[in-house]
Amino acid sequence: MLLIAASGVSLAQQLQNLVNQPPDGAIVGFLMTDGTVMYQGNAQSDWWRLTPDKTGSYVKGTWKQLPSLPSGYVPLYFAAAVLADGRLIIEGGEYNFGNYAFTNQGAVYDPVKNTWTMQKPPSGWGFIGDSPSAVLPNGKFLLGSKFDKRDAELDPTTLTWTSVSSAGKFDRNAEEGWTLMPDGTVLTYDVTKAPHAEKYDSTQQKWISLGSTIVDLHSPTTVQGCIPYGKTGCYYPPGEVGPGMLQPDGTVFATGSGSNGGNGPGHTAVYSPSTGKWTVGPDFPNNDNAGDSYSVLLPNGHPLVVGVSGASYEFDGKKLNSGPFLGYFNHLLVLPTGEVIVAGSEVYTPTGKPNAAWAPAITTYPHSVTRGSTYKISGKQFNGLSEAQAFGDELTSATNYPLVRITNTATGHVFYAKTHGHSTMGVATGKAIVSTNFDVPAGMETGASTLVVVANGIPSKAVSVTVN
Repeated sequence: MLLIAASGVSLAQQLQNLVNQPPDGAIVGFLMTDGTVMYQGNAQSDWWRLTPDKTGSYVKGTWKQLPSLPSGYVPLYFAAAVLADGRLIIEGGEYNFGNYAFTNQGAVYDPVKNTWTMQKPPSGWGFIGDSPSAVLPNGKFLLGSKFDKRDAELDPTTLTWTSVSSAGKFDRNAEEGWTLMPDGTVLTYDVTKAPHAEKYDSTQQKWISLGSTIVDLHSPTTVQGCIPYGKTGCYYPPGEVGPGMLQPDGTVFATGSGSNGGNGPGHTAVYSPSTGKWTVGPDFPNNDNAGDSYSVLLPNGHPLVVGVSGASYEFDGKKLNSGPFLGYFNHLLVLPTGEVIVAGSEVYTPTGKPNAAWAPAITTYPHSVTRGSTYKISGKQFNGLSEAQAFGDELTSATNYPLVRITNTATGHVFYAKTHGHSTMGVATGKAIVSTNFDVPAGMETGASTLVVVANGIPSKAVSVTVN
């Protein structure tokens, strides 16, 4: 009985409620480059910022309301990303003001100005809705048209769209999830034409077949007939798939929605770029599946996936091991502390530690910095080995960019220096020297301090700096 009690305490300690709960709930969140987390509230037009306390604790963090979205745009279930300059872009929305709309509206949030600006859609795109997206290594935002095979790239500097070729695309982009690969391509496993997989090469502007996933990772739609949109539009949903996660060894763990008409367990498969082959992974336990579910890459290198039952599963490379109950459709995000924040309301502390070789490594940095000034820092693997967050299609909030955390030696207080101007938004950059700029907070404490670069919850070795 003592052993059972001790075990129960241990499990309870892995999940902690935030001391201050999100004032209006939390639908989807984004890790900003200043270490705060930005959430869309349940009213859908409202946004909130969670700031860790002076010790770096998100559990004891505080909330502040941010400006609401511009008038006329209240989206739900959209494409989104944090850009290399630290701004957040959201595009489209399956709903607008709670109604089916597949809206083509979009907006960009500037954390420095604390303002939203409406963003025009790609030329000729009357509808966007819940579309797949990814930030390419060059920093451009790639967006797929939900209703057909069209793709477009947004230049974050000019905020202008360019239509790009989608030659070779096997099927429409509807309900697909996109996974950024180390070579800069974007992998997807199809829904309309399952079990086929393919990848997009932006340098060639073409899609390339990756063959069959062997097992069917999509579930047939439960919606019969047409979903009308616009004046004459008619959308026929193709079903769902689960999230795909790039793992530290370079393979992709692909999860499936319910098989056998949605009534059977979800299948999984693993893609190896080195061999170009797919292998069958384990089925989800307890007849569960990962249709329209969240996944993150834990610092220990294991994907954590939530099933439609609300249970979570940790993939160790061979098996899906049961994790804590996190609740279906609760947003997951890896924090700079290595913890996972769940729906903005609780924090999960996973077991295990990262391999030291996965950590960012600082090579060049300023030994002395002044409050309110901007500096450049260089090193290796600043963007981590994976986007580290995925969803079945839309609602992605990747974290593959560097954060800079400075800790005052005397007080132990933690400060995040906003990063921007990352030299790359790629993943698993290996031995290449990459860089970012960071703004030393004007109000931080002075004196002897330590500095680390954090990517996907994994910190570099600390270096010593003096804050003036």
